[in-house]
Amino acid sequence: MKTKIIRQSVTIKATPREVYEALMDSRKHSKFTGASARMSRKIGGKFTAFGSYIQGMNVDLVPNKRIVQAWRGSDWPKGQYSVATFSLKRMKGGTRLVFTQMGVP
Repeated sequence: MKTKIIRQSVTIKATPREVYEALMDSRKHSKFTGASARMSRKIGGKFTAFGSYIQGMNVDLVPNKRIVQAWRGSDWPKGQYSVATFSLKRMKGGTRLVFTQMGVP
């Protein structure tokens, strides 16, 4: 199966800690995206996001710096996962968030 890579970057007027918390705290993630989310804070822990459309597992977590997750869309082919990485870097005026998702069907 052919897959693609998604890359996006944005500067957010918030600290790396605030951005990390918005992504990893279930309540904050739900408020931020407008859809339900259940987030684990443990490596190997499972999560759901966007009303359970995305489900997956935390692969690597470095608080306030990096989140690496295995993602699976509910309508993707059975057994298909991508790897999503959120990299956070403090910059003047906020945090630079670089998102990379590899293996998207």
